[in-house]
Amino acid sequence: MGVVIIDGATVIDFVNNEDQFNKSVDEQFQALDLNNDGVLSRSELRTAFESMRLIEIHYGIDVATSPEELTRLYDSIFDKFDLNSNGTVDREEFRAEFKKIMLAIAEGLGSSPIQMVLEDDNSLLQKAADLEASKKAA
Repeated sequence: MGVVIIDGATVIDFVNNEDQFNKSVDEQFQALDLNNDGVLSRSELRTAFESMRLIEIHYGIDVATSPEELTRLYDSIFDKFDLNSNGTVDREEFRAEFKKIMLAIAEGLGSSPIQMVLEDDNSLLQKAADLEASKKAA
């Protein structure tokens, strides 16, 4: 767990640093590719999102969601990542979708720095903050 101070410009700089961004997203992709076949299946991506519990938690409180509704939500997320609709998510599709996600986060953050607690020290937001800190240290 880490605490970072971050704003939209920090996230945009991270996304625009193509080498660092691709390396970080590729690490996430590799961790999710459980069978090491170079693509993410529907079940691999669902397993990842289930472990994050993004949908089942609202402000730290469990929210009851029916299994059918969860399946529809996870299928919808998978379909957003599967840009060519071939039933798998390759590395390029994963990068492209995470780029959109990160830029949407940057837009939401705006220019006012905020303090954020991140549970995952390997999150992309943590990596964005680390990149910014390394620039300031140099």
